[in-house]
Parts: sequence; structure tokens; C-alpha cells
Amino acid sequence: MKTAIVTGGLRGIGRATALALAEHWYSVWVTGTRTPEDATEDLTELLASGIHYLRADNGVDEDHDKVVSTVMSVNGRVDLLVNNAGVAPLQRLDLLETTKESYDRLMSVNVRGPFFLTQQVARIMEKQKEGRIINISSISAEAVSVNRGEYCMSKAAMSMMTQLFAARLAPANVKVFEIRPGIIATDMTAGVKDKYDALIKNGLIPSNRWGYPQDIAKAVLMLASGDLDYATGQVIQLDGGMHIPQL
Repeated sequence: MKTAIVTGGLRGIGRATALALAEHWYSVWVTGTRTPEDATEDLTELLASGIHYLRADNGVDEDHDKVVSTVMSVNGRVDLLVNNAGVAPLQRLDLLETTKESYDRLMSVNVRGPFFLTQQVARIMEKQKEGRIINISSISAEAVSVNRGEYCMSKAAMSMMTQLFAARLAPANVKVFEIRPGIIATDMTAGVKDKYDALIKNGLIPSNRWGYPQDIAKAVLMLASGDLDYATGQVIQLDGGMHIPQL
């Protein structure tokens, strides 16, 4: 049985990904910032599927150590890391009003955390001579939103992180990919649902629908399967065609 770590796995994309991996015979470890007592409702289905939960903050170095050491002590290897955990700005502010506190928070959780967790896991995978790392970024890595610039910058940084680790780890048969979701129906987008409903109705997305966490989970399964063994560093656009330039 292969071992997978999915950060931010209690809800949304991470949850759907963890459940899909468990169905395909992975030993899955998910992380989240809530205590098991506070997350009982969200944990019920995950635990029933044999998924393990570790309370860990993606922005805390010591929590990275705890996650990696716990998984290694139980499973002895890591075959797949899905860097999914991330945060949005607490408040959408114009670029000229963005605060240092918001910038630092996003960069800590969305960039610094995934980078150093990946560094630890990459050392293990390099010794194993195999592994997969999948970074969940966002269409915001390339689509400008001037009222949440720090979020866009954090996702653009994750995109470059994918390329860097892909190049560094390719000789060790460790493949690194980026999945770039578009507008996905999760807690993060719930507050702007009406806005995006209107934009989708007016033709923003060629596929003319919201994306769902299961759409992303299916792509993770495909990339983790090994069927794309001669590829690494690829960006998988999962946005219903939103990234296509149109006249």
C-alpha cells in the first residue's frame, strides 16, 4: 500500500482528494489546523475510510517535523505529497491598501510552508528513488485580481516552486506537478458565490459551470498513477477552459 500526505484535508479539495486516494488503496494522512474534537463532523467520514488525521499548521516548521516523522514511523515511506493547504486574505483589499500582516500570513502558509514541507519529503523520496509531489495552486497564479494581490503572488510563487523541485528531483524519478484550479465550489469561494454565478452566466468559463473538488481529486489520481512517467513540471489547467484567451 502506498502512502500519501494531503495537507488541508478536512474540507474542500483536500477532503475530496483524500477520500479518492483512500478508495484507490492509499494509506492517507491528512492535516488540518483544528483539534479532532473541533473537527468531529468533518472527520467522521475520513476516519471511517481509514484516513489518518494530524493536527498541523502549514505555516509552522515544527508541525512539518511532526507530520513527516509520524508518517515515517508508521508507514516508513512517502509516495505522494499533495500540497493543498492554503489561505485566502481575511479581507479583500485594493493593491494599494494591502497590509503587511495579510501579505506575511499568506506567504507563510501558501509559500514558505509548502516549500519546506516539500523539502523534507523530497529528501525521503530522493532516497526511495521514486515519488510524486502535486501542488494545488490556482488560476490566480496567472489571472490578476487587484483586490487580493498577495494571494495571486503566493500562487505564482507555488507555480515556480513546482518547476524548481521538478528539475531538481527528476534524476531521482520523483515527479512534480502543478494543478491549477479555476473557480471551485469550496468554503473559500462561498462568500463570493453570487459574483461568480453572474460571471459564469455571462460566459467567463467556456464549460459554463463551477468546478467541484471531485474534479481536482480525479486529476490527482491521474498524476499519482504513474501513467505520465515521462512528464514532470507540468501545469494541469482545471478551470473549464477559463485560461483560454478569447476575442
